[in-house]
Amino acid sequence: MGKERLSLYDTTLRDGQQTQGVQFSTAEKLRIAAALDALGIDYIEGGWPGANPTDSAFFDEVPKTRATLTAFGMTKRAGRSAANDEVLAAVLNAGTAAVCLVGKTHDFHVTTALGITLEENIANIAASVSHLVGQGREALFDAEHFFDGYKANAPYALDCLRAALEAGARWIVLCDTNGGTLPHEIGQIVRDVIENGVPGDRLGIHTHNDTETAVAGSLAAIMAGARQVQGTLNGLGERCGNANLTALIPTLLLKAPYKDKFEIGVTDEALAGLTRTSRMLDDILNRVPQKQVAYVGASAFAHKAGLHASAILKDPTTYEHVDPALMGNRRVVPMSNQAGQSNLRRRLGEMGLEVDKSEPALARILDRVKELESEGYSYDTAQASFELLARDELGLLPEFFEVKRYRVTVERRKNKYNKMVSLSEAVVVVKVDGEKKLSVSESMDEAGNDRGPVNALSKALAKDLGRYQEAIDDMRLVDFKVRITQGGTEAVTRVIIDSEDGQGRRWATVGVSANIVDASFEALLDAVRWKLVRDGETGAA
Repeated sequence: MGKERLSLYDTTLRDGQQTQGVQFSTAEKLRIAAALDALGIDYIEGGWPGANPTDSAFFDEVPKTRATLTAFGMTKRAGRSAANDEVLAAVLNAGTAAVCLVGKTHDFHVTTALGITLEENIANIAASVSHLVGQGREALFDAEHFFDGYKANAPYALDCLRAALEAGARWIVLCDTNGGTLPHEIGQIVRDVIENGVPGDRLGIHTHNDTETAVAGSLAAIMAGARQVQGTLNGLGERCGNANLTALIPTLLLKAPYKDKFEIGVTDEALAGLTRTSRMLDDILNRVPQKQVAYVGASAFAHKAGLHASAILKDPTTYEHVDPALMGNRRVVPMSNQAGQSNLRRRLGEMGLEVDKSEPALARILDRVKELESEGYSYDTAQASFELLARDELGLLPEFFEVKRYRVTVERRKNKYNKMVSLSEAVVVVKVDGEKKLSVSESMDEAGNDRGPVNALSKALAKDLGRYQEAIDDMRLVDFKVRITQGGTEAVTRVIIDSEDGQGRRWATVGVSANIVDASFEALLDAVRWKLVRDGETGAA
């Protein structure tokens, strides 16, 4: 018996945009849609045409996709026909092959939120879906609050589904709108729905993550018979988010019983781009990717404990449930004060340094890591700084330049609009190939806003490094994190800086000091030195 086909429906561009603090531009929506199409998603829900200018512009500009582009709207309003409802007309005018309409299936919402009778609501559902089908569109009915509605009044909730089905809806999507239905309940209710006349191959599932079980609830619905699953990239969505497709997709492809029973439109090659797609979305949102996210997180395959790393070195399956490369992710064996020789040698090997286990520098590296972490350093996250430390102990770290001095000043003064503003200025003096070079930079951006003392330091340091200048011109600081590791008068500041270059490399460095400027400068120095090491630059004469 062959595998059953599961349909993947993405709502990142509509439901995902309801995430607090998220607002996509039209250009960003187009970029995300292209990535979703390349991934192998079956349906891409682009938004609600007419609800805002961005969504309307997206449907005007969207290119042809393999996926079925879908517009979202609501069932017609009471007191008018489907053909004369301008809100419904705006959705149809988007010209998409498929249209998803949300309608009430919980009697409480019908009478309280809509203020109409239960019978009127069913008539509105049937008339709206019938109108879509009559216009030659594939119709999806989004059964809002279905699970809560089913528990409150099952016969009525089922009548709403039947009305949409009989009117010609291709998919009936059961929505756990408030996100409070647990997986075992979802599974049982989906089975009940199928037993009451709605075929499983016409059923979809749409879960929210308010109990941290959106993915589990979706999987329960699939096992109960639903054949379409909806979600968002990185679990975006209102409140706690939606079912995360970056977790659902690998689970369906790699885990039994799903991989044996079902097939989806995502190829092995597309799966290998999943981590890149996930991080592309975070880049668009200008946020740091969550490290602990399943499958695609930077820490999803990080092995910190010495015992674990030793076992991983012998056989990765000892502590990994799947191969990280399948999702385009990678294994990480970070250095920390829990590290042992196995961790260290593996980490050095990943840096391209094959060191014999009898090498005396190994013990010195471990001792130095443990000593520095007791002072507040963290090499768990700052892998580039660890690499420099290890190379230094192994005698493999060139001295590219010497910092002779630096200074940062922050001044408050009036601008041309007579408004008090800050201005940060940094002076850095370095010695390269026997020649001193003095660089001065301000942190003012093009709009006249002060970007702070660390920005000024970064610009001054990277302004003139002699023969190394070309190598660092494509560097940029992409994230800056500060943590106070001790309290009171003994407070110590730890700064972690993430840098990126034109080759797509991203690396983290650490600095620690009672003075935040000194800690920041230490991390900046490490970032530049790591870049020069990895680019194969030789030391200063």
